[in-house]
Amino acid sequence: MFQDLRCGELCDAITAVTKGINGKSFSHCAMIVKDGDSLKVVEAIGKDVHFTSLRAFFARSGDTGRIEHITAERLKPRFQELIPEAVEYVKRQLGVPYDDEFRIHNGKLYCSELLYEAFRSANHNTDVFNLEPMTFKRPDSQTFFPAWIEYYQELNKPIPEGEPGLNPGSISRSPKLYVIHLNAIQ
Repeated sequence: MFQDLRCGELCDAITAVTKGINGKSFSHCAMIVKDGDSLKVVEAIGKDVHFTSLRAFFARSGDTGRIEHITAERLKPRFQELIPEAVEYVKRQLGVPYDDEFRIHNGKLYCSELLYEAFRSANHNTDVFNLEPMTFKRPDSQTFFPAWIEYYQELNKPIPEGEPGLNPGSISRSPKLYVIHLNAIQ
């Protein structure tokens, strides 16, 4: 699931550097999994990796009647054998702290990293989605978005410009995925 959270300057900065599938803007992503008899969302957001109800996930972006800010995608058939192990992986990550630094392999997970690691693990530690050098700068500029400067100053950490990573938009454009059309929330 790819979502436009519309959460202000940080979300705007995320979507400005990488457009999603069909030119859409995404600032968050998550996976729907079966938990007992119900479907839930597993996501890295807030304090940690946790379950969220489908209704709450959709409501977060204002999609309570019609779906406008969320896109669902699925792995193409040749990669679907990875899904069961990826689902087990994300469930094992419940409670892992949220990675507010957006750095790969630091014992914490951000939303895109959770999906990346889940499918990488399911694929015998071979990438399914590609890491790319991250940027926190305005497109066609050498200037950092002011929101990122303030954000990393508050963390007292350097901006990880150019470090490997990924974001919801880049995953959504993967040629290994296809869009599933959702018409209404049940």
